[in-house]
Amino acid sequence: MILFADPKKEYLFFKNKINSDILKTLSKGVYTLGKITTNFEKNFSKYIGVKYCVSVNSGTDAIKISLLALGIGRGDEVITSSHTALATISAIIDTGATPVLLDINEKTYNLDESLIEKSISKKTKAIIPVHIYGQSCNMSAIKKIASQYSLKIIEDCSQAAGTTFNKKFVGSIGDIGCFSFYPTKNLAAFGDGGMISTSNKTFYNKAKAIRQYGWDQMKSPKSNLVGINSRLDEIQASILDFKLGYLDELIEKRIKIAKEFNDKIDPNFYILPFQNHHNKHTYHLYVIQTKNRDKLLNEFKNNKIFAGIHYKHLITKYKGYKKYLKVPFKIKNTENLYKNALSIPNHPFLKKNEIDKILKILDRFKNV
Repeated sequence: MILFADPKKEYLFFKNKINSDILKTLSKGVYTLGKITTNFEKNFSKYIGVKYCVSVNSGTDAIKISLLALGIGRGDEVITSSHTALATISAIIDTGATPVLLDINEKTYNLDESLIEKSISKKTKAIIPVHIYGQSCNMSAIKKIASQYSLKIIEDCSQAAGTTFNKKFVGSIGDIGCFSFYPTKNLAAFGDGGMISTSNKTFYNKAKAIRQYGWDQMKSPKSNLVGINSRLDEIQASILDFKLGYLDELIEKRIKIAKEFNDKIDPNFYILPFQNHHNKHTYHLYVIQTKNRDKLLNEFKNNKIFAGIHYKHLITKYKGYKKYLKVPFKIKNTENLYKNALSIPNHPFLKKNEIDKILKILDRFKNV
């Protein structure tokens, strides 16, 4: 069986060290907001090149807390991509703000920055560029617009830990960065986890307080913030801090596999991932397009290869969300992608014979 993501294989590869670290953490008797978590926050800050990081329970909470730290809520609008995990939209709605969904660039699948300016209203307070599949959005263009209209930028880096734009790590370019450490991510926990990154001390202090009920460092009743409970536990922090030292190596394996796919998959039959020259694409997902997507998915299943579809349903199709959304323009590129996109396995622990099997089926399928 070949999975498009395989957290178990990653665990088995690092098993001895992870098990040892978990036992050490348990023996210390501090399980939330201890020294291990603090060290991980510092090391992650250093890795991406920001002054501060705040660990939280999930990538979704990272976005929600970031919005709250910026004072964004009911009556405000937040511009983002129509092609993202539902989590991005859920976090915006949870603050009381309105998600404004824009179409994607046909090649990169990221937010089409040419649509941003004409979507700005008096209610617009922020832009959330989503670095989808491991490729950065055009942050130069987005920063220029944000500066012109005094908007905040919250980068959704859930799929893009280790990705760079013009040699700067995502999460260090906007006002705030948000990361997910879900088990299938580039930097993965064995459970949920997330991180907020910033170089703004005011945003950092607010996010840190909101993470835990709105308390300040002294847990004083004088704090005027209302918060939630969103803590990364010490066990997950110990795992993530250890694996952070291997992140670049794991990403290089993803890139190497993606390069082989790029070289050997027929571009005349399949649409392959596009990479901007100024980006380091980390290939969290390797997504192809084919008009016979569902048939190809079944062909993979019949050969015990489990590909994925990211994502199966447009955000605008979810009944519970519809009334909260604003969609100022047609989202044709997003709609077309959802009909044809397929995420094929490309995780760092794929074996050569597994890669060859995937390529063989893709080649054979051209004649089906």
